[in-house]
Amino acid sequence: MGQRTGELHVALAQASDNPSFAPESLTDFDRQGLYQSMLGEASQTFRLLRGRLQTMPPAVQSEAQRVLDRERDVRQRFRAIRDRRITAMCARIHGDYHLGQVLYTGKDFIIIDFEGEPARPISVRRLKQSPLRDVAGMLRSFHYAVYTTLLEQTADIRPEDLAAFDPWARVWYLWVSAAFLKAYCAVAGQGAFLPQTREERQVLLNAYLLEKVLYELRYELNSRPDWVNVPLQGILDLVEAA
Repeated sequence: MGQRTGELHVALAQASDNPSFAPESLTDFDRQGLYQSMLGEASQTFRLLRGRLQTMPPAVQSEAQRVLDRERDVRQRFRAIRDRRITAMCARIHGDYHLGQVLYTGKDFIIIDFEGEPARPISVRRLKQSPLRDVAGMLRSFHYAVYTTLLEQTADIRPEDLAAFDPWARVWYLWVSAAFLKAYCAVAGQGAFLPQTREERQVLLNAYLLEKVLYELRYELNSRPDWVNVPLQGILDLVEAA
């Protein structure tokens, strides 16, 4: 899957005479716009979380309060986008990339559904962006895959035993993510669209991961409150990581 994702981005980032598809450099203006957009997402998410806090079960409420206490850290993470010049390219991307957009044939993977995120306006979906936004979407999907599986097994697992499964879920998520990224970078690194240094890639990918998990938290608060633990844990993992 990592290899096919890299090949997808290499194809989409090819030079084109059509200005709608030709890749463009990530400018300082683009970075400032991205930073402001991410701050807006953070403000919207934390405002919604505060408003729903008292309606949550006690265990979830405790986790939500931990996230609220880290709001300043979330905003600080986004500042790396504002303060550091990143040499990269923007291109057309999938725009709504997750496991539900990939079909497994038994031997290979087929990527489907290139309409972008349905909740966003067409004008936004047409914007050229760093392919690392797609990568962040898939990494978050791996996180959902393992933790929603645990949630679905709560009827068969005693609550006091559930915590024993968390380290194994975390190992699975990190290992699968590492395998995906290694294969992706081996292919995508042949193009010129990724940030040039590992540090720049990490800054941009971390920002996209945090932006994505904030979106997920808003979605779960509004649509699936029983799943809100998944993005809450995702936010804590990102802001508490070294």
